[in-house]
Amino acid sequence: MSLSMYQASAPGLIRGLENLSVILEKAATYAETKKIDPSVLINSRLAPDMFPLSRQVQIATDGAKGCAARLAGIEVPSYEDNEATFPELQARIKKTITFLKSVSAKQIDGSEERKVSLKLRGKDIYFLGQSYLLAFVLPNFYFHITTAYAILRHNGLEIGKPDYIGRL
Repeated sequence: MSLSMYQASAPGLIRGLENLSVILEKAATYAETKKIDPSVLINSRLAPDMFPLSRQVQIATDGAKGCAARLAGIEVPSYEDNEATFPELQARIKKTITFLKSVSAKQIDGSEERKVSLKLRGKDIYFLGQSYLLAFVLPNFYFHITTAYAILRHNGLEIGKPDYIGRL
């Protein structure tokens, strides 16, 4: 049995976002328990030239919703990128998961050869569906999820690999 484009995309993106949501819940509890202003964590970075936690979440959700929409041949939902609190980041994740669940396997399957274009750093980039998913979306998605995890771990949140992977 072969793996369909839907199976290779939506379920893993949803799972990654659900796991990120759990980690953010733990971060909010951690901030409250340790009496840390939540904005300190939300604006934390691993390095001065890297994006903060909030932007990592925004980029991960952008990648997920953009993937499903582009593979399905529908318009990519637009979000404002103005989340500054844990509840706002959670709402963004929930909205993205809801969108991903609204896109059917029928819409995505067969998109291996679909032409996908996007603007990246002011340049038009072109892919075919399968290379877009496997060589661009998934590596970028997991990079930003991992970076969000690493920012929180670096700031003392006691999380580990099981938090990143989630329930099996």
